[in-house]
Amino acid sequence: MIAATAIAASVFMAFQVASELLDWELRATAEDQLRADSRVLAANAERVGLARVELPPYPGSGRLVRVVLPDGSIRTPVGQPALPPVSENAVRVAQGGSADLVESGDSDEDGYLVYTLRAGGGAVQVARAADDAPINRFGLGMLLIGLLCVVCGALVGRAVARTGLAPIDRLTAATVRVARTRDLDADIPDEGGGEIRQLIRSINDMLAALRDSRQAQRLLAEDAAHELKTPLTSLRLNIELLVRLDRRGTLDSALPSESRTRLLNDLGAQVVELSTLAAELTDLARGDVGDESTELLDLADVVVAAAAQAGSRAPDVEIALDVTSVWVSGRPAALQRAVLNLIDNAGKWSPADQPVQVRLRAQGASAVLEVDDAGPGIDAADVPRVFDRFYRADSARALPGSGLGLSIVQRVVDAHGGRATVGRSSRGGALLRVDLPAVPIARLTAGEDTAVR
Repeated sequence: MIAATAIAASVFMAFQVASELLDWELRATAEDQLRADSRVLAANAERVGLARVELPPYPGSGRLVRVVLPDGSIRTPVGQPALPPVSENAVRVAQGGSADLVESGDSDEDGYLVYTLRAGGGAVQVARAADDAPINRFGLGMLLIGLLCVVCGALVGRAVARTGLAPIDRLTAATVRVARTRDLDADIPDEGGGEIRQLIRSINDMLAALRDSRQAQRLLAEDAAHELKTPLTSLRLNIELLVRLDRRGTLDSALPSESRTRLLNDLGAQVVELSTLAAELTDLARGDVGDESTELLDLADVVVAAAAQAGSRAPDVEIALDVTSVWVSGRPAALQRAVLNLIDNAGKWSPADQPVQVRLRAQGASAVLEVDDAGPGIDAADVPRVFDRFYRADSARALPGSGLGLSIVQRVVDAHGGRATVGRSSRGGALLRVDLPAVPIARLTAGEDTAVR
């Protein structure tokens, strides 16, 4: 429709311009012919006089002539159709007001082109009937050509549009099929060109991302089921034992006070482990660092708050802080959770007489956070998988934990454009290091970068 409309508008404009040019050309040719005929008639009138100049009978077609005498009377050939009355402007030419005059009468009654030329004290006039037939034939031809062009343009435009949109139709069918079958494994054929090919590639990338997301969800569900099985089984067995003994009325005799206390402590520890695992699973399943907005913050405040929280959760673990004010752009709660997980992980391995050391400093354009312990360290074979979800080294199987803490750290650090690495500390234990992009902030007061001990 757009192509047909454009062609119709173009044909109409071309017809208007061509009609005006043709009309101007025909009029100019007719005027030139009238001037030539008038000069011949005027020459005869000058020689013999206007009253005696010979006017042959009208042959039935062709030019029309008229002589305007000085007294205002007129002479015309015998049998010639009547011309329009002599105009005032023509009378002025006959009276010597001007040399010549071209007039046209375009009404239905007097459609003539009249040329008046002064001659012999009066004037001679030569006229032609205005003939619109050439313009009408030209207009009819242009109309037919225009209609043909419009029809052809519409057909060609439709063919081009259907050909160009065929990949879109196939793409639509493929996306509908994916939505109906939930099958994300079939890529859409890469065809077409330009923007269409780019669109298909973008949708294929989206399908790949959806496949990865679904695979990650499946793995998360499988890992969660596996990790929940052990504490749930232990809880179920211990609770069944307590219920069975209580029903028999032998709870006090079968379980001495010391054994009962130990069993209840085990139940409490398992509940805590389940709660921690559920919280970490919920946090990890979000896929991002939450809806918290990014803000400019002093990372030292985040580290100090995380250390205080870790100290309240594990009072027996000593935490030594050596932090310097470093400004970053980030999400406070997510960063605090990551630091807390690092300190908790180090606290599990650090001996009772050795503190967990937490250091924060600015290094170039980065904020560097280091957490190390004096434990046995991480085996070289386990280093590549330290940040994997649910991964726990063989030596850590007996310790409490879900295997999600460092995975959450990795996700938070990645979301802030940083990097998390594992090494060995100078005390022989594990050294976990986090590098985050620092924001250069002008020091408000001298000595602002003092260390916090």
